[in-house]
Amino acid sequence: MRVLITGGAGFIGSHLCERFLQEGHDVIAMDNLLTGNAENIAHLFGNDHFRFVKHDVTHYIYVAGPIDAILHFASPASPIDYLELPIQTLKVNALGTHNALGLAMEKGARFLLASTSEVYGDPLIHPQPESYWGNVNPVGPRGVYDEAKRFAEAITMAYHRSHGLETRIVRIFNTYGPRMRLADGRVVPNFIQQALRHEPLTVYGDGGQTRSFQYVSDLVEGLYKLLHSDEVDPVNIGNPREFTIRQFAELVNEVTNNPAGITIKPDLRITDDPQTRQPDITRACSILGWEPAVEIEDGIRLTVPYFREQLRRLGQLPPDRHST
Repeated sequence: MRVLITGGAGFIGSHLCERFLQEGHDVIAMDNLLTGNAENIAHLFGNDHFRFVKHDVTHYIYVAGPIDAILHFASPASPIDYLELPIQTLKVNALGTHNALGLAMEKGARFLLASTSEVYGDPLIHPQPESYWGNVNPVGPRGVYDEAKRFAEAITMAYHRSHGLETRIVRIFNTYGPRMRLADGRVVPNFIQQALRHEPLTVYGDGGQTRSFQYVSDLVEGLYKLLHSDEVDPVNIGNPREFTIRQFAELVNEVTNNPAGITIKPDLRITDDPQTRQPDITRACSILGWEPAVEIEDGIRLTVPYFREQLRRLGQLPPDRHST
């Protein structure tokens, strides 16, 4: 196949580029580098089957030649990004999705939308099945991401129903791994870099809010299976193993041998921060034959060297860690 991956220089997008190249496909990565990083795909530049196009998908998308599949991953994806870039977040998930769908129509390409567990908001049902419609504050600060993704799902289904376009929708739950940004703002990079600096891990609120974390290779496997399936309705892809944030902090400290412990900041709470997050992956298991394979302890061990190298480059490691 010849595949276009928007957001291809991002954390997940770059891993997708690698997977499709490994499967023998031609890959076009498109990214405006607002939150993506060309370093994530620099090792692919010498591959004759790979091409990078710097472009903002909120503007008309032109790609010469055939395209068999479009995976739309262009969007800020962490709270720190979409709180600082609210208009851009709304535009890329509205105008960008519209443009990408239009290109899929022109090329007769299968279209896969990267949606998110954030469409469930602060859920009142636990765990969250795809049939749950969510509990989202549309005018809160996180609404620019939550509602943008809900709109993206709606327009994707409209193109499927009105134009017969082959579409797929994945709802991605918390994913971690190499190539996450140090300043991403999400809990995994925050905790790992604090641990590697021998600092106490900062837990906001009471630490009782829960998350479920999947390693990026598990996500990519699920995405690849979904694209090649016949499933049109949204599918959760995530790891159902649930942790409180406090438990997760303790795990990161254990894996990294960080002696500094944890600091609880009960008065610092994030507005509209979901109190629970756990995927019901029954449909992914039955329809795709998929389930996560990487245990959280192993995934953290695989992720730590990447963050250690990034901190080393910035000179931000304690002296005894420079020789590690």
